[in-house]
Amino acid sequence: MTDTQPAISVRDVVVSYDGRRVLDRVNLDVHRGETMVLLGGSGSGKSTLLRQIIGLERPESGQILINGVDLACCKPRELKRVRRSIGVAFQNSALFNSMSVEDNIALPLREHTRLAESTIRLMTWMKLAVVGLADAGKLSPQALSGGMKKRAAVARALALDPEVLVFDEPSAGLDPIVAAELDELILGLKRAFSMTVVVVTHEMASAFQIADRMAMLYKGSLIAVGTKEELQASTHPRIRQFLDRVPDEIADSAGVDKHFQAYLAGSAM
Repeated sequence: MTDTQPAISVRDVVVSYDGRRVLDRVNLDVHRGETMVLLGGSGSGKSTLLRQIIGLERPESGQILINGVDLACCKPRELKRVRRSIGVAFQNSALFNSMSVEDNIALPLREHTRLAESTIRLMTWMKLAVVGLADAGKLSPQALSGGMKKRAAVARALALDPEVLVFDEPSAGLDPIVAAELDELILGLKRAFSMTVVVVTHEMASAFQIADRMAMLYKGSLIAVGTKEELQASTHPRIRQFLDRVPDEIADSAGVDKHFQAYLAGSAM
């Protein structure tokens, strides 16, 4: 792979559940070292696209290329290797309450490496220190605040030194101050480790803070990809509705669907 090739490349991806198309020929490139924020309303296909990118599901058709490896058709051993290069911080943190914080972070190292236990303990402490939790390793996850749990989840996502870091609703359930601190952590990690970062979020303040580019999904289709400034300046009716927080009933009464169809017709000319 060269530096000019995307870290993640989604090509004509189609996903259907029970005959209902959830992703409709989606195309998206995420460049190396950038933060891509995925936007869209509930049911737009964001979580489905995220599952494809991290290799939890395979598409009905199309390609999901991670560093040139197509997850849609690669062998199980290669899929396992690619998954190890992707760190995931889940929305609910997904920490095991039966383990200490440091054991949660050490788990991927114990499962996927043959490192000595002393090395694992040192690496675990380093990951916790990176996220500001160096003194919290012996605690139970239940003893952590919401923001600390999110940071611990990030530390676990970093355990195997991934090339790609994925966040699913990182600011969900956090107060504005703690959410801002998490945004700064994401920015700091990208600067320090030159990571490629993919974030799914509904928090617009967070999105505009951390994104290099944004991609918006609507009913399974990608309707916009661009910089923060480009999306903010967009006249696309669905993008404006989302950014301006206009409820569907008001938007529909204002004829957004009609304008949307006119917009598509005009774009096709």
